[in-house]
Amino acid sequence: MIDDGTGLFTIGELAKATGLTVRTIRYWSDEGVLTPVTRSPGGYRLYDAESFARLELIRTLRELGLGLGHVRAVLSGEQTVSEVAAAHVAALDAQILPQRGDPQLKVTRAVLSTVARRGSSAEEMTLMNKLARLSAAERKRITEEFVAELFHGLDAVDPDIEERMRSIAVDLPEEPTPEQVDAWVELAEMVQNPEFRAEMRKVFEFNVSDQDRSAVRGRSTWFPMRLVQLGAEARERGIAPESPEAEAEAIVWEVLGGGDLTVVLERMESASSDRLARYRELLSTLKGGSPAAAHREEFAWVVAALRARAAG
Repeated sequence: MIDDGTGLFTIGELAKATGLTVRTIRYWSDEGVLTPVTRSPGGYRLYDAESFARLELIRTLRELGLGLGHVRAVLSGEQTVSEVAAAHVAALDAQILPQRGDPQLKVTRAVLSTVARRGSSAEEMTLMNKLARLSAAERKRITEEFVAELFHGLDAVDPDIEERMRSIAVDLPEEPTPEQVDAWVELAEMVQNPEFRAEMRKVFEFNVSDQDRSAVRGRSTWFPMRLVQLGAEARERGIAPESPEAEAEAIVWEVLGGGDLTVVLERMESASSDRLARYRELLSTLKGGSPAAAHREEFAWVVAALRARAAG
């Protein structure tokens, strides 16, 4: 900021703050996409605080391959970011095939596709682009911080659960599909969300507080798989979770395992929320599987059966 009390910035100061070169910023200014708010007595172009946000948007659009004509259209309000994103996806499709699926083009296409589908704002598009282009080391840091927070202060977590969580490769493959880039962007936003972290932490606290200390190692890993099996078998046989048959067939009793209904239901509800189900779906997609592998419907059946039992 120049030292005259105006709160304005020179091109050099913008470059230092953003990591862009003076030459690039001057070029965009010459092309009319980053207009200075005024000039100094010496003729230097000066910019205000809003210029930083505008500059970030220009950089994002250019990184996504949009020409200056489209950039001007977005900045002037003639087109939304989702409109130009949708138009550019088709152009990218023609480039990806002959270039044998260039990973960088795949990332670009995936971000633009998501922007077009969501009707994203400029701010959301900028965040998505940043997340998608993080280095492998930066992506690893995000996930390691997430896992570390989950386990902080908990000294009685089932070792198999801890080992499984720490070994999860929540990362992009070397040549990701557009769906995997979408999944990574959404997952990266999710694991940095304080509300989601608190929700996930609650699940781990339940794991510690109500697990049977005398149970064999690995029971906490086995239990969810058994729940999926029970839910799948019941749904296949057409058994409604609230029906007497669900209890008569001892399905509910096997889920309870002799435990307190209220405690088991609270634990199951904490681990079966829509957000946690979505987390499991995203993990499955990143590992090359189907979202169905998260077993959202099977867990939902078990929770519904427990709720029916509690209400009765």
